[in-house]
Amino acid sequence: MRVAIFFGSKSDTEVMRGAANALKEFNVDYKAFILSAHRVPEKLEETLEKVEKDGCEVIIAGAGLAAHLPGVIASKTILPVIGVPINAAIQGLDSLYSIVQMPKAIPVATVGINNSYNAGMLALQMLALKDEKLKDKLIDFRLNMKKKFIEENGEGVEL
Repeated sequence: MRVAIFFGSKSDTEVMRGAANALKEFNVDYKAFILSAHRVPEKLEETLEKVEKDGCEVIIAGAGLAAHLPGVIASKTILPVIGVPINAAIQGLDSLYSIVQMPKAIPVATVGINNSYNAGMLALQMLALKDEKLKDKLIDFRLNMKKKFIEENGEGVEL
C-alpha cells in the first residue's frame, strides 16, 4: 500500500471515492479508513503507525466542519498529507480554511472543496518523483488529456 486515505465519517465516502478512483486509474495500491480525530484518536494513531510500517508514502485525508483530521494526521507523521475539505457547512469554506491554515512547520497540502480526485492526482505526482514508470504514465495521461481536449474543442464551438 503506497497511499492511505482517511476520512472521519461514513457520509464522506462518496466525496473521497474520487481519490481512490484516481489511484485505481494508475494501479497504485491504497487503503481507506474511516477514523475520526475526535471520536477515536487512539485508533487513528494506531492506524497511522501501521500504515507507516506497511510502506505508505502519502496520506490523503478528507474532513468537513472543523476539519481537524488532516492536521492531526500531519502532526503525527512526516509523510506528506493532502487535505480534502468536505462541504459540510458554510459551503465547505470552514473546512477549507481549517485545513489550509496550518501552523508553521506542520504543512498540509490542500485541494479544492470536495475535489478528492485532485488529491489522488497530487499523490500520484508525489509518488512519481521516484517511480519512473508512474512518471511516464502521468506524462501519457496529460498528453492524452490535451489531445482529447483539442479534438473536442479546437475547432471552435457553436453557441
